[in-house]
Amino acid sequence: MTTHVLLVRLAAPLQSWGVASRFAHRDSHVRPTKSAVVGLCAAALGRDRTDPVDDLAALVFGVRADHPGTPVRDYHTVGAGRFPLRPRDVITDHRRAAAVAASMEAASGPSFGHHELAGWYGAPKKITADPLSGTLVSAELSRTAMVTERWYLSDAAFVVGLQHQNQALLEDIAHALEHPKQLLWLGRKSCPPSGTLAVEILPGTIATAFAAKLLLPGPEGPDTSGRRPWAWIQAPPGTRGALQVNDQPVSFDPAHRAHATRWETRTRITIAPTATGWDIIP
Repeated sequence: MTTHVLLVRLAAPLQSWGVASRFAHRDSHVRPTKSAVVGLCAAALGRDRTDPVDDLAALVFGVRADHPGTPVRDYHTVGAGRFPLRPRDVITDHRRAAAVAASMEAASGPSFGHHELAGWYGAPKKITADPLSGTLVSAELSRTAMVTERWYLSDAAFVVGLQHQNQALLEDIAHALEHPKQLLWLGRKSCPPSGTLAVEILPGTIATAFAAKLLLPGPEGPDTSGRRPWAWIQAPPGTRGALQVNDQPVSFDPAHRAHATRWETRTRITIAPTATGWDIIP
């Protein structure tokens, strides 16, 4: 049976494709992962995280790195510092109320939002019982800032291929990507995609579809350098030269999130002399 390939353009000022991210350190893969792209399609179709994604997970996945981008480290500090007192800060902790009482009585105009307590952490997340009165108070009056780092790809542009025998499914995905029912982002909420996502549907395989399209235009216009970009294409298990990757989505349910292993090959793509250009909004 004839297969078809939906080409998807993933480009933006920033992208981030986390693989083993934790709170203090959030990494980014050098290219989009299948799990992230399937999640992108599921969001565009309006699916809930608890909905099954078997049909989308069955898509054969490939990605061509037209512009790999530049890794960027974003430095963050979380917590610490001083914050204006809020009503709940005073109501829930009698020690704060006593410490700020004098300045609040002497103030004219609005009482809240204009008073600070030096060395007191103004956004408590830990609660304990006061040893004298038993009332609930903040267990953390001050806090040292937590240093975190987040990695992104700057000015990257990728072409993703989604291959399936059911052309109607690919058409539904293409329409949803251009008319999404939920917000879309490239890995993280701070990375919205730019311009056209769903490009076109071509007959054949991912490899032939990648060879049939010119490189995506770069910041300075069309790329006529003749480069042979790298591509990673999903392959049947046990394919010679293929490697295993653990980004085959099984469930996005927050309570039962799971991934499985798939296989992929890494190859250079030779752009065909008859390759067509791009009719897209960059």
